[in-house]
Amino acid sequence: MNLPIVDFIFRESGEFVTRTSKEIFSGKRVAVFALPGAFTPTCTEQQLPDFEAAYDEIKGYGIDEVYCLSVNDAFVMNAWFDSLGITKVKALPDGNGAFTAAAGMAVQKTNLGFAVRSWRYAIVVNDGELEWSGVEEGKRDNASDDPYEASTPQRVIQYLEAENAMPSPLLRKP
Repeated sequence: MNLPIVDFIFRESGEFVTRTSKEIFSGKRVAVFALPGAFTPTCTEQQLPDFEAAYDEIKGYGIDEVYCLSVNDAFVMNAWFDSLGITKVKALPDGNGAFTAAAGMAVQKTNLGFAVRSWRYAIVVNDGELEWSGVEEGKRDNASDDPYEASTPQRVIQYLEAENAMPSPLLRKP
């Protein structure tokens, strides 16, 4: 499955920079984890720091880059990463929610005053195509719970380990 082609707007060196998802994902194998919002408890205390800590291990499985996607603008994403000292994982600000909506992962979080946000998930993308996904159970609008099990770095690593242990496609039996 090809991923949606949308614009991501970054803030770099005091300027707005636009890159398409095609530019970000083409010719690379990347891990992306999406979360509901910067500066929120689970995202700040667990998910982003967990992926930062696991970054080198994930890259060791042939992953070119690890991205954190959130329906937050580039200013918020940059401030959040700076506040946590994140230096390895890269921010993927989906400020307009275009990627999140096109991927079918947008949910209402009006019960928390958040409007539309991303459901929590992790994916491995290979040259712009979805290779694997770990989507948290119970995806729905205004969820009262916020699961964090299927999209952990450990789940990404489990998939990458299993994939790495599989024989070459030429050696696999049909």
